[in-house]
Amino acid sequence: MRAAGGLNWLLQLPRAALRCSGSCRKEPPTRLPQPGPPGCRSLHGGLMAQYGTEQRGRLHSPDARLYFKNSKGKYISPFHDIPLFAGPNEEKDIPAKRMKLSGSEVILNMIVEVPRWTNAKMEIATKEPLNPIKQDVKEGKLRYVANIFPHKGYIWNYGAFPQTWEDPHHKDGNTGCYGDNDPIDVCEIGSQVRSLGEVVQVKVLGLLGLIDEGESDWKVIAIGVDDPEAQKIHDIEDVRKFKPGYLEATVDWFRVYKVPDGKPENRFAFNGKFKDKAFALDIIESTHEYWKALIHKKTDGGAIKCTNVLVGTSPYCCNENDVRAIVESTPPSEEKHSAAKEVDKWYFLGQ
Repeated sequence: MRAAGGLNWLLQLPRAALRCSGSCRKEPPTRLPQPGPPGCRSLHGGLMAQYGTEQRGRLHSPDARLYFKNSKGKYISPFHDIPLFAGPNEEKDIPAKRMKLSGSEVILNMIVEVPRWTNAKMEIATKEPLNPIKQDVKEGKLRYVANIFPHKGYIWNYGAFPQTWEDPHHKDGNTGCYGDNDPIDVCEIGSQVRSLGEVVQVKVLGLLGLIDEGESDWKVIAIGVDDPEAQKIHDIEDVRKFKPGYLEATVDWFRVYKVPDGKPENRFAFNGKFKDKAFALDIIESTHEYWKALIHKKTDGGAIKCTNVLVGTSPYCCNENDVRAIVESTPPSEEKHSAAKEVDKWYFLGQ
């Protein structure tokens, strides 16, 4: 579940966003971002798809934003322009017509919002043009997840699948609840601590059905395909075998993580039992279809911003100059930053 925080500079964004046209107009290609400026981060390479990020504002402040770029250095929306299904020519097939297989596996792109062991509740800003990653704000305060003994921050690399949407108008037959209006969440359980904004190719292992404040909030369990253990972990039962206690800790984490804020424990579908890979892929595919309806204006998205540059069939598709104006209307990057001291505090429940 994600909440929005208002900022004065955001008042400038709608004017830039409104200049977006109904079709993608081609502009001269831009050069790849060069190393040096503090706001630029290098492209994520290796086995992963080539995406870069650019910081705006000051990290751990309300105005901090992390914008995304593709391999050509063009600003894109991580929500709408990064394909759900990973592949060597993935940007040429948006939206994809079917799931893509690599051997016997479906390989998906995951966007890392919160690296493991960190506390800042970073998330894709679904209600801002280009959907940068920002830190959630509630009641005027930046949100940090509490450390509840024995856990420190998030216990996985936490993020979301692009081009998915848990439709708040759809009542799920499994949970009896409506969607939470966000991309579907992912817990990546590999051995590496990933980076904020990293795009990781993962394979799906299973799924946990969280009921968060009365809304369906699926949590997909996945592992990066480049992880050393990926060759032996293929389904949810393999997680139990090779990472004993991890799934139980995951249920415990989601059950109590809001208790330090004075909220009750969360509930689960299926009595907190994990569903297998096949079930998870069905849920992911359905949320991808809901996203397709959203991006093509076939359903009411409310305040969600669908600004994009690569979904040529979408009425929200914009040109490069328009999206650059959106980014440039935000505060420039600042290097100085510090997280709140509360990230060092430990909570002991049941006292």
